[in-house]
Amino acid sequence: MVRLEKRPQPSKLWTYLTPLVAVICTMVAGGALFSLLGKNPVEAIATIFWEPLFGEFAFYYRPQLLIKGAPLVLIAIGLSLGFRAGIWNIGAEGQFIIGALTGAGVGLAFYPAEGWYIFPLMMIAGAFGGWVWAMIPAILRTRFGTNEILVSLMLVYVAEQLLAKMALGLLRNPDGHGFPGSRNFQQYPSGHNAELITGTGMHWGVVAALIAVIFAYVLLNRHILGYHIRLAGQAPRAARFAGVSPTRLVLFCLGTSGALAGLAGMFEVSGPAGQVSIDFNVGYGFTAIIVAFLGRLHPVGILLAGLLMALTYIGGEIAQSNLGLPAAAIQMFQGMLLFFLLAIDVLTNFRVRLSRREVV
Repeated sequence: MVRLEKRPQPSKLWTYLTPLVAVICTMVAGGALFSLLGKNPVEAIATIFWEPLFGEFAFYYRPQLLIKGAPLVLIAIGLSLGFRAGIWNIGAEGQFIIGALTGAGVGLAFYPAEGWYIFPLMMIAGAFGGWVWAMIPAILRTRFGTNEILVSLMLVYVAEQLLAKMALGLLRNPDGHGFPGSRNFQQYPSGHNAELITGTGMHWGVVAALIAVIFAYVLLNRHILGYHIRLAGQAPRAARFAGVSPTRLVLFCLGTSGALAGLAGMFEVSGPAGQVSIDFNVGYGFTAIIVAFLGRLHPVGILLAGLLMALTYIGGEIAQSNLGLPAAAIQMFQGMLLFFLLAIDVLTNFRVRLSRREVV
């Protein structure tokens, strides 16, 4: 008979082993999935994890790690603050979209003017748009006690409808011959999030992600607010007795995560994506949840997890092209990572015990 026994203290060993074991289990289960689809599992796994780093065209794919990893890290850092405090923002995808719309809207409002101030204004607008969208579930929770999980998630679908409306309406390129989508920011130097060093993938979104990692680390380990966040998540009653304001914490955590998600959206629409389009959002807001937990809600861990998840994005695209794997299989493969992470994480707080069933 197998049973779980509560540990007196969480296991530090399993805290660090869980992500590694989850990745290995994902490879095994993913290989089985690819085998059922008629593909060579070893070749498929090697394509996903090896080709982008050491393959024939690795010189092209390596910069993509930074391009795809930056928004994941930036969003996940914001989410991790709330998750640590027991505040669950599941709607970062919507905040990502709104940040892209507001940032792009400001940039297009200045078109075709040139000026150094345009891109900073787009950054402010992107962060503000994400913050406003996150404030909706924050205020509803603090004022009316609603569930921020449901509200933030439902707002994603509202944001997607606004995205389609803007791509077909207000932000549509007047010189685009009626096709949906805004002007291309790559042809607008003052609003383009270009590479800072050509061929490296390093742009302002990558810089912002690195700064966010540093600030989050300092906040959580050297600031009283970080202590309040950790205390609220680990011992909510003790946090209340210590004078921690739940309202302020909700507003801060949801607002910060929304602002970072909005900023990520602005960097994406003005850089790699290049324009507002109906299919602009690719699920970064949802994938960032996996990144946050895979990184153990730790800033440095999130940085590494973001690069790993970016690797699966790039490797998955290569596998689709070279091996003919369906996109749904790659998405399922990425979902397996979160499943195994949560499943194996049980061992952090529980021991597995084997005992004989007593026969009466």
